[in-house]
Amino acid sequence: MRYAGLALAFVSSWCFAFSGPMAKYLITAGLAPIEAVWTRMAGAGLLLVVVLAVVKPRALRIPRSRLPFFGLYAVMAVAGVQSLYFIAITRLPVGIALLLEFMAPVMVVAWVRFVRKVRLARAAYIGAVVAVVGLGIVVEAWQGVRLDALGLLLGLLAGACCAGYFLMNDSFGDDVDPLGLIAWGLAGAAVVLIPFARPWDIPWAAFTVSATPAEGGQTLPVLAAYLWMVLIATVTAYILGVNAVRRLSAAVGATVASLEVIGGAVVAWALVGETLGGFQIVGGLIVLSGALLAQTATASAQPSPAVDLEEPVAVSGRG
Repeated sequence: MRYAGLALAFVSSWCFAFSGPMAKYLITAGLAPIEAVWTRMAGAGLLLVVVLAVVKPRALRIPRSRLPFFGLYAVMAVAGVQSLYFIAITRLPVGIALLLEFMAPVMVVAWVRFVRKVRLARAAYIGAVVAVVGLGIVVEAWQGVRLDALGLLLGLLAGACCAGYFLMNDSFGDDVDPLGLIAWGLAGAAVVLIPFARPWDIPWAAFTVSATPAEGGQTLPVLAAYLWMVLIATVTAYILGVNAVRRLSAAVGATVASLEVIGGAVVAWALVGETLGGFQIVGGLIVLSGALLAQTATASAQPSPAVDLEEPVAVSGRG
């Protein structure tokens, strides 16, 4: 059971890793980043809702008391993460944007310690410091920020929304089906983004051509890239990730899911032609190490006597 869960989590992380590179094909073909986000959310959400309505309709039932939770989940944990990340990758290499997004576990550590007042292991603080040092190496801070400043801010905001996703995943019980939450989260995010994406203005003809990203790399049909992004990098990735967490502890599942950082950089190198400098590779590995250490410590943290918590905080990844 444990090895099956690890295998599912590993495959899920690599499926998620394709989302950024595939989105670049849509953007190269003429879609704005927010339009690429909307087509991904709408396609995946519609597909999941339809499939669940046929094979598991009970999963789509939302308790009335949980409606605000579902709404916040769609706006922040799905729409916020995806839109900010997709905009960031237009200004940063995919690997760096992913690294910034995966600062989320460090943000979770800070939230749990100072807001939830949970006593944390020393490893949590060490992990946070290590991650910040690694981020400084990524941006080569000693020479000034050489990467796009707005892109860095957008990546960090995506990380903050991703941290909210982790914390929300820790706060619902058996009255919410995870598959239903994912389906409605994706579909709800598509609805929320309609005024910004304006799907009636999307250049749908772009899906009939082939594109080569500006950085070089492979030429692919845009429709093929879109279908891969929806079926593999969204639907399959989420389903495998949910099943992995059900077989593993949330901390282990999140740790394996963090391989998306490495996977995204590798996929971007193979398909899009992006490269990372030596300092960025070393710094990225340090950021990832610190984030993983912080996640593990957060998952095993014990509550302080002044706080009545039934379980320690568990961080589960999205990719």
